[in-house]
Amino acid sequence: MNAPFEPEPKKRGTLLTNLRNSFLTGIVVIAPVGLTVWLIWTVVGWVDSFVWPFVPEVYQPASLLNRWLLDDNGTAHWPWLYNLLANDLSGRIEVNVRGLGVVVFLLFTMLVGWIAKGIIGRSMITVGERLVERTPVVRSIYSGIKQLAETIFAQSERSFETACLIEYPRKGIWAIGFISTQAKGEIKARAPNMSGLTSVFVPTTPNPTSGFLLFFPNEDVIELDMSIEDAAKLVISAGLVYPNGQDAKEAVEAWAQAS
Repeated sequence: MNAPFEPEPKKRGTLLTNLRNSFLTGIVVIAPVGLTVWLIWTVVGWVDSFVWPFVPEVYQPASLLNRWLLDDNGTAHWPWLYNLLANDLSGRIEVNVRGLGVVVFLLFTMLVGWIAKGIIGRSMITVGERLVERTPVVRSIYSGIKQLAETIFAQSERSFETACLIEYPRKGIWAIGFISTQAKGEIKARAPNMSGLTSVFVPTTPNPTSGFLLFFPNEDVIELDMSIEDAAKLVISAGLVYPNGQDAKEAVEAWAQAS
């Protein structure tokens, strides 16, 4: 019998509850890994299927293996290896080495990039873009894809480097933001703030790629010790995944003492 103020003993879960919890835990562990592997495998296969039709037949992996394992008379140099790899119906080696198409695509892309850096390459790109700009439908598609590619593959110096806390949308309510740069040019000159302004990107939940660009006085921006990745996780998870619970608290306390 329990004392009047003694808490009730924790009840043990039933077998079905334990099995369900174990299953959900397993899903949480397996799903990210499985989906990541599946996505990579699918993308690699898609790139292979797109690239290999452009590779001449003589350079296909199956043709190279057949020429390497067979002599001019069609006799195998290593019969045991040839029999292991050969197709039972055709007697010919058929292989599908997933990922080689990706390697070919990467090499081709690097070659195009190397050419594009030169004078001839830049001239060709300029002429091509002028022709595209004169084509109504193609112009819209090309400009949209180009802007998307330039945004995704922007140089690392343009990326966010510091997470911060700002009071938004009003005093007393805090939001996580990413510090972009110090305000420059006309914005800095016309803003009635002599201490300077910091441009802060405030992301939305659960899609951090959309948000608001706001300019705050430097003294109103509290820099956090957490990384950009941890801050993004906090935003995406709507506050459920907290990397380090002390970062934000210590930053606010330090800011309050400084004020």
